[in-house]
Amino acid sequence: MDLEFVVSDAQEGKKQELKLWLRLLATTKLMSQEIRRRLRSEFGATLPQFDLLAQLYREKDGLRLGELSSRTMVTNGNVTGLVERLEADGTIIRERLPDDKRVTVARLTDKGRSYFEGMADAHERWIKEMMADVDPVVISGLLTHVGHVKASAQRHLSED
Repeated sequence: MDLEFVVSDAQEGKKQELKLWLRLLATTKLMSQEIRRRLRSEFGATLPQFDLLAQLYREKDGLRLGELSSRTMVTNGNVTGLVERLEADGTIIRERLPDDKRVTVARLTDKGRSYFEGMADAHERWIKEMMADVDPVVISGLLTHVGHVKASAQRHLSED
């Protein structure tokens, strides 16, 4: 069932903010599910693995596991599991810092860099394919307008 069904009986012009939020969620869910399916099918990878590799790809010297957890919004325990699987596949390595043996840093191997580049190219193609029927002018406008929505939401976050 589409998330927008929740407000499908609302009168025209009513609950617009709720409708927009549900449409954004539904679109994100729809596209994420397809990306997850394609990553699994074509690369044998999960979306969290892709996200973790993307973070490491941007950081040549690697990242501490805690930083990976923060950047990917995955718990420390789950990051450890992801790192262990990717290390077993030979796509990343873990190293202790020479000046602080308590700290573990993960970084991509050459195999991991190549693997991620293939996934990233495919990911970009998939996104373009899913938006192929949307006029570039509309995409540009949406970037601006959804940016306003995001900025408004950020301004109204609670202090906690």
